[in-house]
Amino acid sequence: MTPLTLGPHQVDPPVVLAPMAGITNVAFRQLCREQGGGLYVCEMITTRALVERNPKTLKMIAFAGDERPRSLQLYGVDPDVTAAAVRMVVEEDLADHVDLNFGCPVPKVTRKGGGAALPWRRRLFARLVRAAVDAADGAVPVTVKMRKGIDDDHLTYVEAGLAAQDAGVAAVALHARTAAQRYSGTADWDAIATLKQALDVPTLGNGDIWEAEDALRMIAHTGADGVVVGRGCLGRPWLFADLEAAFAGRPEARKLPTLGEVAAVLRRHTELLMTQFGTERDACVDIRKHIAWYLKGFPVGAELRRALAMVDTLAELDDLLGKLDADAPFPLETLGQPRGRTNSPGKVHLPDGWLASRDTDTVPEGAEMADSGG
Repeated sequence: MTPLTLGPHQVDPPVVLAPMAGITNVAFRQLCREQGGGLYVCEMITTRALVERNPKTLKMIAFAGDERPRSLQLYGVDPDVTAAAVRMVVEEDLADHVDLNFGCPVPKVTRKGGGAALPWRRRLFARLVRAAVDAADGAVPVTVKMRKGIDDDHLTYVEAGLAAQDAGVAAVALHARTAAQRYSGTADWDAIATLKQALDVPTLGNGDIWEAEDALRMIAHTGADGVVVGRGCLGRPWLFADLEAAFAGRPEARKLPTLGEVAAVLRRHTELLMTQFGTERDACVDIRKHIAWYLKGFPVGAELRRALAMVDTLAELDDLLGKLDADAPFPLETLGQPRGRTNSPGKVHLPDGWLASRDTDTVPEGAEMADSGG
């Protein structure tokens, strides 16, 4: 398969790590990059927080010295603020690629008209994307990531994809679920195929890629130019090694690490977090959320799991990891199974009157968020 081209950047294999709040920080991205090639996107950054130089946000846009291209996802609702944020990225050389978030389904985002809600207001959506592309002025490629629509009765993905293409984006990524689905059910790969057929720019597919063979099946089913991987890599950064091998057509078997090998990756993850945060305790607090994902399906007792999920120091972590059965084989029953966030479909919270008009391009009052991270 040919490499994915985003402006001047070649992404080979054509694999993108989806931005995930609280997960895809510089440490996790480096851990994944050590496994295989691709494009690794930082956590979602809000345009207002960036423009206002929110200290937390400025820390979140840190990149490793050897991280290229540096990929930044922006969330905004106001075209003017978004343009100012993109100009800041370009003028201060903060990133090499900007992705615009139109996929977030969480209520605090959609009730302000942002994320997955915004493409319904097609004129506002087109104005915002064009403002971002114009502000980038060719210096960095701009892409968009979106969902199918608000719900099955309010689908927007083809129209939004065409509008984004007309605005000059370098690629469009589709998480093939509606906002109402959240992270439930099955991704609609047929929708990715439909979008691919409608667009001339590269089209990326996102949704239900749990194993490397899922990525190959998605490409074969949809004709997509690349894949976006989110929850499938939680507790399994070596998935990117599997993906690199699969896209290269290499015959070696997928990585199925023993529990001891998983423990070594977990320890490496913690070391990288310590470099990022600067303190042992902050690194240990952050690694706690990953413990259950790393240990999923392995024979680890409840007491040991609880202790690992409350770890405070590296010495404590090393002691607890030493109690694991290092020779325990990888649990095959977990392959192909959902990881991370799963939930039920739910009502999408929208601003009052949001669905009444598709052609209003007024920015909802109070839409811009002052904090980053989703």
